Amino acid sequence: MRWLAIPLVVALGWLAFTLTPFWALYDLARAVRAGDVSYVERHVNFRTLRLSLVRQTTAAVRAAGEANPDLEPRERQRLNDAAVGLSLALAETMVTADTVLDLLDDGWPGRLDLPRPAGTRSSGLGIDGIGRLAAYYVASEMRGFRTVVIGSPPNAPRAEQLRIRLRLRGWTWRLVDIEVSEALREQMAQRLARTLAKARAGDRAPAAQP
Repeated sequence: MRWLAIPLVVALGWLAFTLTPFWALYDLARAVRAGDVSYVERHVNFRTLRLSLVRQTTAAVRAAGEANPDLEPRERQRLNDAAVGLSLALAETMVTADTVLDLLDDGWPGRLDLPRPAGTRSSGLGIDGIGRLAAYYVASEMRGFRTVVIGSPPNAPRAEQLRIRLRLRGWTWRLVDIEVSEALREQMAQRLARTLAKARAGDRAPAAQP
């Protein structure tokens, strides 16, 4: 029976390992409730997070452009290129430890002055006790040994979730990506599209006569 002990130990070790990101998630939720900016600065990869939000926003703008039959392919490409450049600039200044705390609190960045559609459910990290981690564990997706994706709230439809990606670096799980809800992504894309429209209108305006 000794040979059975080896796979049993391996299975228990793997189970223990898969629990470690949820301790990190619980600590992150506590930091969000406490408004602990220092914790967020130490446990968030802001570079990958900014790039992720740029990708999500520009993808939404691109989808809206492709659905517009009045745009010619060349104009659509120029719009996409401008959207990437502008979203990169906005992400650099808008994605900070404070805005991450704000987003994780209830799933919507109130600091960014984006209108929240009526009936939108809260998708923040509402983990007020260790017992609630079980639902997050069941709904999580382990991707290899170093990455886990966790939806919040775990029982919500995917389109309404805030999907958090944690990655193991050394001995520490760090937040590297936040996939926002569909409603928030659309609001971000609309804001970016309005900014682009104003910029294009300014470019087309006749130059002032001396």
